[in-house]
Amino acid sequence: MNITVDGRGYQVPAGSTILEACRGIGIQIPSLCYMKDVSHNASCAICVVEVKGAKALVRSCISNVAEGMEIKTHSPLVDQARKINLELILANHPKDCLICERNGNCELQDLTATIGIKETVFTRTKPAGKVDDTSVSLLRTPEKCILCGRCVAVCSQVQTVHAIDFTGRGLKTKISTYLDKGLGNVACTNCGQCALVCPTAAITEKDESRSVFDEIYNENKYVIVQTAPAIRVGIGEAMGMEYGALVTGKMVAALRRVGFDKVFDTQFTADLTIMEEGFELIHRIKNKGVLPMVTSCSPGWIKFIEHFFPKSLDHLSTCKSPQQMFGAVAKTYYAEKLGIDPRKIVVVSIMPCTAKKFECKRPEMKSAFEFWKEKMGLSESESFFDVDYVLTTRELARMFRQSGIDFKNLPEEEFDEPLGISTGAGVIFGATGGVMEAAVRTAYEVLTGKPLPKIDLNAVRGFEGIKEAELDIDGLKLKIAVAHTLKNARTLLDQIEEGKSPYAFIEVMTCPGGCLGGGGQSIPTTWEIRQKRADSIYKEDSLKPIRKSHENPAIKAIYDEFLKEPLGHHSHELLHTKYTERGIF
Repeated sequence: MNITVDGRGYQVPAGSTILEACRGIGIQIPSLCYMKDVSHNASCAICVVEVKGAKALVRSCISNVAEGMEIKTHSPLVDQARKINLELILANHPKDCLICERNGNCELQDLTATIGIKETVFTRTKPAGKVDDTSVSLLRTPEKCILCGRCVAVCSQVQTVHAIDFTGRGLKTKISTYLDKGLGNVACTNCGQCALVCPTAAITEKDESRSVFDEIYNENKYVIVQTAPAIRVGIGEAMGMEYGALVTGKMVAALRRVGFDKVFDTQFTADLTIMEEGFELIHRIKNKGVLPMVTSCSPGWIKFIEHFFPKSLDHLSTCKSPQQMFGAVAKTYYAEKLGIDPRKIVVVSIMPCTAKKFECKRPEMKSAFEFWKEKMGLSESESFFDVDYVLTTRELARMFRQSGIDFKNLPEEEFDEPLGISTGAGVIFGATGGVMEAAVRTAYEVLTGKPLPKIDLNAVRGFEGIKEAELDIDGLKLKIAVAHTLKNARTLLDQIEEGKSPYAFIEVMTCPGGCLGGGGQSIPTTWEIRQKRADSIYKEDSLKPIRKSHENPAIKAIYDEFLKEPLGHHSHELLHTKYTERGIF
């Protein structure tokens, strides 16, 4: 369509909104509540423009272009309206930017500078809401909420969880949970997508970085760290590098400079997960077990099925996630190798995921304690979790900055051994479809005894919501499916509960794009940025000298020295778990 913007003629796609059309031609209309593919409820009125012939200013995020439309994105009327609308928002917002967690990465702060507001003339009209700290993973600070609705939209439309919503009317309008119970007391999956899309610090992860520093400074503790695959393609952004930068070696160097005693890789236990999960799938197929088997690496997805589809819990793999396998192995196998009291070992996870904070505190995640209980004569009062702390990508970036680390100029360093040795199969866990592809690489060769004809399983790569493929494993045909976001997971679970699922194996990741789009990743996270992170993950996979989990020499060693065999006694004791039926309120 032909339109005129600020006196100049342009051709723009038919059907696009004024906001999208203008951004497509390089004209930035400011907005707060709008977020592509997530929210467009026009609540903030910051994106108003003048349209010739219209009776009032038009909200550009919900108004489509029309042939011959004449638009003014800047005029005395538009500028005044935006300024007043933003001042009204700021009237009820705290002015604590210097000590706010989102200082320097806050859309409200940036917009205030862009529009040029130096003071606010309006007085507060709403009392500060009570802080919601009921969740293990997330912290809600209602005083900082601007009612943009992004969190509500992502929770309801992308995840179909509906843990939060608008309540009240007029000046009493707020975003809250069912009966104001708090996120920790409702069917919240802890996925953190709300925190990822929030333009301010109204919803953030619960920061544990100070506690981790305290552990590092304690000379009586042996503090080890594990890093998830998606961290190496997310942390660079937070340290001033390009989106999706692959910074594995620099990340390892920075972690050593922070003071961790050993720097390990969650990809090691991603390979271990594939061994256990792959053999579990083979066992179910051969013994007519419950199918389809569904992956269990994503803790947000686990809590989702526990809340909404408890009848299907038997379909979940009993394998713990790589994070939890690592904690169990670190405080048993590794502690034994080094002769260290497991009570002195502190395991810190760096994850792209806020749900991992909840996962590590699940009561069943104390298998290392159970392993040592009789051997060391430990009492219940001495119990400890397998994983002690989980930090998000954002928390790690804060630790790096507080430690004065010049990240860009760090040398490349290698992970410590043996829990830092991994394969390309472990790397791709960070992208949707990665667990499935890694599992196929191993399951095919275990079942057939033959090398995989083509190692890259492109059918399960990419960001399509639900992907499927049929595998021919030496005459055995298996249908598989991959889903990311809980909305798409719900579709596959409905099929299972209706008895209509055609699949043998299903992978589910909670977050859009998989872990590389996790709720604890660097902000912003858009589809374009997710794609760059995915490209880097597959690049690292292609560069790995070993790309199949069962060929990892450190995995072979842990079975030879400790676990003995997949699905064996020690494996069931340390690497497998059970799930809990939960209510929806």
